[in-house]
Amino acid sequence: MEIDARHTPDYLFETSWEVCNKVGGIYTVLSTRANILQKIYTNRIFFIGPDVWGTQENPWFKEDKTLFSSWSEFASHNQHLPVRIGRWKVPGEPIVFLVKFDAFFEKQNDIYAEMWMDWGVDSIAAYGDYHESTMFAYATGMVIESFYRFHHLEAENVIVHCNEWMTGATALYLRKHVPSIATLFTTHATSIGRSIAGNNLPLYDHLQEYNGDQMARQLNMTAKHSIEKKAAQYVDCFTTVSDITAVECTQLLQRQPDIVTPNGFEKDFIPQGADHTHARKRARKVLFNVAEKIVGHTIHPDALLIATSGRYEYKNKGIDIFIDAMNLLRKMPELTKDVIAFIMVPGWVKGPRKDFSRGCPFITHELVDPQHDMVMNHIQRLGFCNSTEERVKIIFVPSYLNGDDGIFNLPYYDLLIGLDMTVFPSYYEPWGYTPHESIAFSVPTITTTLAGFGVWAKKEGDKKEGISDGIEVIYRDDKNHSDVTGEIASLIYELTLQSNEQVKLSKQSASALAHMADWAHFIHYYQEAYCKALHNSFIRLSHPYKLKTE
Repeated sequence: MEIDARHTPDYLFETSWEVCNKVGGIYTVLSTRANILQKIYTNRIFFIGPDVWGTQENPWFKEDKTLFSSWSEFASHNQHLPVRIGRWKVPGEPIVFLVKFDAFFEKQNDIYAEMWMDWGVDSIAAYGDYHESTMFAYATGMVIESFYRFHHLEAENVIVHCNEWMTGATALYLRKHVPSIATLFTTHATSIGRSIAGNNLPLYDHLQEYNGDQMARQLNMTAKHSIEKKAAQYVDCFTTVSDITAVECTQLLQRQPDIVTPNGFEKDFIPQGADHTHARKRARKVLFNVAEKIVGHTIHPDALLIATSGRYEYKNKGIDIFIDAMNLLRKMPELTKDVIAFIMVPGWVKGPRKDFSRGCPFITHELVDPQHDMVMNHIQRLGFCNSTEERVKIIFVPSYLNGDDGIFNLPYYDLLIGLDMTVFPSYYEPWGYTPHESIAFSVPTITTTLAGFGVWAKKEGDKKEGISDGIEVIYRDDKNHSDVTGEIASLIYELTLQSNEQVKLSKQSASALAHMADWAHFIHYYQEAYCKALHNSFIRLSHPYKLKTE
């Protein structure tokens, strides 16, 4: 669709559970995209997140009581909608509204009854984070309505962009109460697709046979799936982040996305030149130091440092395959260089280990329930011992790497820059920020054709066999676990044989591919989505308004 001036937003609201609330990959999507949106829609882009820090200071939020003070006072005192306003402490520093939603729990059953009557959202079997997210989302709808009416925006092009099922209630609230606002909904991963994959069911071979509603009942996911499906079906524009997830959405949510909006990256903060060299040396020093303390002996300075990272989704993120690949690699008699493999996935930890001279040579932090930890059980079952004689050492880092973990005390990015390669053999990965981040830091990476980023990279940059072009995208399906494992082991072995010049070229190719996937190149997909949302809302409003028009 050609972008029409009549179909561009005057005001843009974007809401997510992860605005100023670092939980997962969506935080990266929004926080890195904020800079370019602030440049395009200066101070007319408002991010809205949950006010969940209580008396603690939110590390990503800088309050500014001069911003929209008349409205916030009115909303708080007259409408009982407490909102804190400030700036998100990310590049661009866009305006943020943090919404306090505790009072809505008293009205929870009435709200669920309303959503059932209006949209058929089935919240009867809701549990856990559904309640918290949906009360936040409903409150957010009321906050946007309050701002809209207080500032008389009826004549303006206003768009509200909702991310994931957690904010589905925002889209539905506005469709009913402020139908003149254009709504946009992005699912980054369908809740039921992730659940099917996480429950070891074959998602891809049988996708066309799955009924989303039926699977939601079977997997106890009815409420989340229901609100996600209704939001997808009733918004003016529905998007997802990759071609692979678009197919999943069409089958499980029963609406084909209007447009695919791939995830870019804002890499202005990545060190360049001498700063890059210095940051890499510092990272390697820290990684070697920790590794030597964990395994209890000196590691050769030319050892390869590799890692996998992300959420602790054992199968979905391919952690099982990563460990199996390391096991294959350590059995290769031709391997003549040490390989230190880090598994950087946050688990259930007590805290940093105090004494490395006793106990487990595999882990940096104490686990609350180590006997039932899948990573530890897998490592021990395969017989790793991280001895001096073994070429491959494997180290589990089950802590969030925010710079204060008690062992590395460096943020993830400050460690990533020191690696020689990363491996992300994902089974379920709608986009895949981890390989994307890796190449942005000039670290060659391995991913799969079941990752959205992998599919994109296969088209755009993975032109040669092997890792010489900075990335290798391995074919993966429901059945070829052993093939993927073997290919990863072979690729890491090949890396041990590369000359310094080959390594340098590989890193340069990785960086060049990352440049093609930054927000400057991808933001136009979002602008097209805004255009579609407004266009479709104008068509909808030109007909006599009905609550359920589909």
